Order: sequence, then structure tokens, then C-alpha cells
Amino acid sequence: MKFPSNPTQLLLTLLLFTTLVVFSCKKETSGTGAEDETVANMSATESNAEAEDVFNGVFDDVLGVNANVGMGGTGIFGRKGSDSYGTSNADGRVDNTNSIPPCLNILVVQPTPNPFPLTITFDFGSTGCAANDGHWRKGKIVINYSNRLLVPGAKASVSFEDFQIDSISIDNSTAYTISNTGTQDNLQFTVEVSAKLSKPNGNYSEWYSHKTISRTEGNLTTTPLDDVLKIEGTATGKTRRNDLLVAWKSEITQPFIKRFTCRWISQGVIKTGLENLASNSQWFGILDYGGGNCDNRATLTINGIKYEITLR
Repeated sequence: MKFPSNPTQLLLTLLLFTTLVVFSCKKETSGTGAEDETVANMSATESNAEAEDVFNGVFDDVLGVNANVGMGGTGIFGRKGSDSYGTSNADGRVDNTNSIPPCLNILVVQPTPNPFPLTITFDFGSTGCAANDGHWRKGKIVINYSNRLLVPGAKASVSFEDFQIDSISIDNSTAYTISNTGTQDNLQFTVEVSAKLSKPNGNYSEWYSHKTISRTEGNLTTTPLDDVLKIEGTATGKTRRNDLLVAWKSEITQPFIKRFTCRWISQGVIKTGLENLASNSQWFGILDYGGGNCDNRATLTINGIKYEITLR
């Protein structure tokens, strides 16, 4: 689709799953037995998924402020799709497109008479509140826009000040950028993240991600309803879960396919495993989103054992 001057709504949530893992006491090693390998690789998969979930939400928010800086209407600024779009019933949350978070204050700073560069700050306050996606946020997100993000060559640099979403704190040193690397008729974003996420119990994740998001269908129409997105990329990280410490790597081996009319990724495969695993190791966690159905199910396979996953 070609974007008109008025806001259009496009949900660009990429990865929306979590895996619940119960950890017993483990040494800070990748382990030598099958149980150790399974727990370590499930921990790596969980860590990657959790970081993806957090920063995919930030991506939607950065583009969703309004049509002057992005496209408007995504993330906490309201989401809308078709009747078959789906509700978030996996954890009790439901979509709500009617309001932005009540505690949110938005500060716009325009340093010159020109429209850009422009800085927008999301201030959720020191106490915070729940947004329309059911997540509790507090602290600040600061976004520097070089131009409207739908313009080829535009870039948004995002920083965080004491920001927390639910029980996850994003370190103030985190660097997050969104660059429009496409053309006027072929939208494409390159997303780079270097982050540390921590929890009150001392668990943390270091996450380094590079992804490309391309619109493969809908470039030539004026409606977002026929938009189809292809997501490709890799990530690396380090995860501490209680006494378990693992370094891991992740790669999308079959591109994710995301339709505007469905809230879920409907197709694609991602492989996550410990940093030192050989490329043909059976201990990689292989997450398969299926063959194209719009549902909140995926299958995780480790060492030939399949686990049914419910997406958030």
C-alpha cells in the first residue's frame, strides 16, 4: 500500500511468545546431560522471546504516535484490524483501541523552525499505569526522529530513562534504532538493538539484535488490510536465570510472515541455542509458527521433543 497523508493503522508486532520454564539450581555452565542442555536452551529461547516482546512493543509505539512522525495508531496509541484479527486470551488481556495510558504525558521538543529533527518523550511517571495491551509501564522513553519514518532514509533513535514494563527494567544504557532502508513504494525498516533487561530477583538478559522488516504485499494499494510483512534477522545474548548463566545465539531460518489482518505471526521458523553449539546440533530450540493459519499456537522442538507453545 502507499501511505496517504492521514494516519493509517498497521500493527507491526513481530514476536509474541513466552515459554514458562521452572529452573532448579544449576551451575554456571551449559551442562553436560540431556536435562541440562534442555533447560539451558529453553532458557535461551525464553530470554530471546521476552526481549523480542518488549522491543516489538517499543517499535509499534515509536511508529504509532501520529502520522507526522510515523503512521499513527499502532502500539499504545490504538490498534485495529479485521474481525478475524484475534484477541489476546492467552493471559487474560484483550485489545482496547479507545484510549492511551492515563498516566502518559507526551513532551514534544522541536529545536528548529523546521519540522525535523524532533524529539518526543513518553513519560509514564514514577508509578506508571496499564496500557491498552495490558502491560504496566513506568519511566520514560525518549525518541529522536530525523524525519517522518515513512520517508526513505529516516531514522529514529530511542533511549530509556528508568523505564520498566511489568517486572522488566530496561537499562538506561540501552541503544535502539529504527531506520527506513526501503524506497517510497517498498517499505523496509532495519532495527538494531543493544540492551540489558533485568528483573527484581536479579535475573537479567543482555540482548543484541539485528532485523529487517519488509512489506512484501500491499505496497501499491491505499489500504493496510492487504499488507503482508516479512521479518528476517539474528540475535545474540547472555541470560542469567537464578544460578544458570548461558550465552546464546538466534537466527530466523525461515522468514516470519505477518499479515495485517492477523495479530499473530502465521508462518516462519526461528532457531535459538547456546553460543558454542555446532550449526547441526540437536540441542537448538526450533520454534515453528506453522503453515499460515491465523492462530496463537507454535511448536518448540529441542532434541526431537516437541512442546506446544501458546503465544501472548
